[in-house]
Amino acid sequence: MGPAHWRAALVLGRDAALLVTIAAMLVACASAPTPRSAANDAATAASAADRDGPPAVVPADLARTADALPRIEPIRVGGPNKPYAAFGQAIVPMTTDSALAERGGASWYGRKYHGRATSSGEVYDMFAMTAAHRTMPIPSFARVRNPANGREIVVRINDRGPFVDGRVIDLSYVAALKLGVLAGVTPVEVQRITHAEIRARQLLP
Repeated sequence: MGPAHWRAALVLGRDAALLVTIAAMLVACASAPTPRSAANDAATAASAADRDGPPAVVPADLARTADALPRIEPIRVGGPNKPYAAFGQAIVPMTTDSALAERGGASWYGRKYHGRATSSGEVYDMFAMTAAHRTMPIPSFARVRNPANGREIVVRINDRGPFVDGRVIDLSYVAALKLGVLAGVTPVEVQRITHAEIRARQLLP
């Protein structure tokens, strides 16, 4: 092999070695973990904070919170009782003092919505005995019973929801605590307390 051929072989060998080195570097970069950054940590923290859940600190004796006290409140036509749409559903709330009884799942909402406005315009308080319902007049009072443990509570309806099939009521954190449904969606029985029933109870000795 002449000098020219030796030089060509050396160049080819050097180029091949360079290609092997570059390929090894690419493989190493592809398999290396993504470095953490302050931006990534902030995004993760924001995502965690946006998830709903219980309060960071549960007040003492919260389970002894008194039920909502039923009283007669005017039912407005319009406002929170006007027809609305949610997740593709057209919903028409009740605007008369009518009875309503349902069975279905109860869910609850907590710190994510604490301090935000409800459909009634009132501020949501997860430590108050309130709940959300799709169609009951706002405001209304409802009796909610958990057949699994026999517990029963009274809540004031001041919000709209839940908008998930199979669920009939969305309880405040304390209401869910008292009813024993914090572990997840739980079958319950819901009954609206009518003005007539409130009047009758007020006349009892």
